[in-house]
Amino acid sequence: MAFRPLGDRVLIKRVEEEAKTKGGIIIPDTAKEKPQEGEVVAVGPGARDDSGKIQPLDVKKGDRILFGKWSGTEVKLDGEDLLIMKESDILGVLEK
Repeated sequence: MAFRPLGDRVLIKRVEEEAKTKGGIIIPDTAKEKPQEGEVVAVGPGARDDSGKIQPLDVKKGDRILFGKWSGTEVKLDGEDLLIMKESDILGVLEK
Protein backbone atom coordinates (compact mmCIF):
# COMPACT_ATOMS: atom_id res chain seq x y z
CA MET A 1 0.00 0.00 0.00
CA ALA A 2 1.35 3.43 -0.90
CA PHE A 3 1.12 6.10 1.79
CA ARG A 4 1.93 9.79 1.45
CA PRO A 5 1.89 11.94 4.59
CA LEU A 6 0.17 15.32 4.38
CA GLY A 7 1.65 18.71 5.24
CA ASP A 8 4.76 18.61 7.40
CA ARG A 9 4.19 15.04 8.60
CA VAL A 10 6.74 12.25 8.27
CA LEU A 11 6.30 8.44 8.24
CA ILE A 12 8.97 6.66 10.30
CA LYS A 13 10.03 3.06 10.83
CA ARG A 14 11.66 2.43 14.20
CA VAL A 15 15.17 0.98 14.14
CA GLU A 16 15.35 -2.02 16.46
CA GLU A 17 17.97 -1.91 19.19
CA GLU A 18 20.36 -4.71 20.00
CA ALA A 19 19.00 -7.57 22.13
CA LYS A 20 22.34 -7.74 24.01
CA THR A 21 24.23 -5.21 26.08
CA LYS A 22 27.92 -4.55 25.43
CA GLY A 23 28.71 -6.91 28.32
CA GLY A 24 26.79 -9.75 26.64
CA ILE A 25 23.63 -9.68 28.78
CA ILE A 26 20.54 -10.58 26.76
CA ILE A 27 17.64 -8.15 27.29
CA PRO A 28 14.16 -9.75 27.20
CA ASP A 29 11.47 -8.09 25.06
CA THR A 30 9.46 -7.11 28.13
CA ALA A 31 12.38 -5.06 29.53
CA LYS A 32 13.26 -3.25 26.30
CA GLU A 33 12.33 0.36 25.79
CA LYS A 34 11.01 1.48 22.44
CA PRO A 35 13.87 2.86 20.35
CA GLN A 36 14.04 6.60 19.75
CA GLU A 37 15.86 6.13 16.47
CA GLY A 38 14.18 5.54 13.15
CA GLU A 39 14.36 5.71 9.39
CA VAL A 40 12.21 8.08 7.34
CA VAL A 41 9.94 6.05 5.05
CA ALA A 42 7.95 8.91 3.48
CA VAL A 43 7.61 12.69 3.84
CA GLY A 44 4.81 15.13 3.13
CA PRO A 45 5.17 18.08 0.76
CA GLY A 46 5.87 20.56 3.57
CA ALA A 47 4.17 23.16 5.72
CA ARG A 48 2.58 26.34 4.40
CA ASP A 49 4.01 29.65 5.55
CA ASP A 50 1.98 32.84 6.23
CA SER A 51 1.89 33.75 2.53
CA GLY A 52 0.59 30.28 1.56
CA LYS A 53 3.82 29.01 -0.02
CA ILE A 54 4.90 25.46 0.78
CA GLN A 55 8.17 25.23 2.70
CA PRO A 56 9.88 21.88 1.95
CA LEU A 57 10.94 19.65 4.85
CA ASP A 58 14.56 19.29 6.01
CA VAL A 59 14.34 15.49 6.18
CA LYS A 60 14.05 13.13 3.22
CA LYS A 61 13.27 9.47 2.64
CA GLY A 62 16.06 7.23 3.93
CA ASP A 63 17.36 9.63 6.64
CA ARG A 64 18.15 8.11 10.06
CA ILE A 65 16.68 10.33 12.74
CA LEU A 66 16.26 10.70 16.49
CA PHE A 67 12.89 11.61 17.97
CA GLY A 68 11.35 12.15 21.40
CA LYS A 69 10.23 9.19 23.49
CA TRP A 70 6.52 10.07 23.32
CA SER A 71 6.51 11.59 19.81
CA GLY A 72 4.21 10.60 16.99
CA THR A 73 1.19 8.41 16.47
CA GLU A 74 1.67 4.67 16.09
CA VAL A 75 0.01 3.11 13.02
CA LYS A 76 0.09 -0.31 11.38
CA LEU A 77 0.39 -0.37 7.56
CA ASP A 78 0.72 -3.65 5.67
CA GLY A 79 1.42 -5.43 8.97
CA GLU A 80 4.34 -3.13 9.81
CA ASP A 81 4.42 -0.88 12.91
CA LEU A 82 5.22 2.71 11.88
CA LEU A 83 5.03 6.22 13.35
CA ILE A 84 3.54 9.37 11.89
CA MET A 85 4.85 12.61 13.37
CA LYS A 86 5.34 16.26 12.52
CA GLU A 87 8.79 17.34 11.42
CA SER A 88 9.02 19.53 14.54
CA ASP A 89 8.96 16.35 16.71
CA ILE A 90 12.21 15.17 15.09
CA LEU A 91 15.23 16.02 17.22
CA GLY A 92 17.87 15.58 14.54
CA VAL A 93 19.29 13.62 11.62
CA LEU A 94 22.11 11.09 12.20
CA GLU A 95 24.96 11.71 9.77
CA LYS A 96 26.85 8.69 8.42
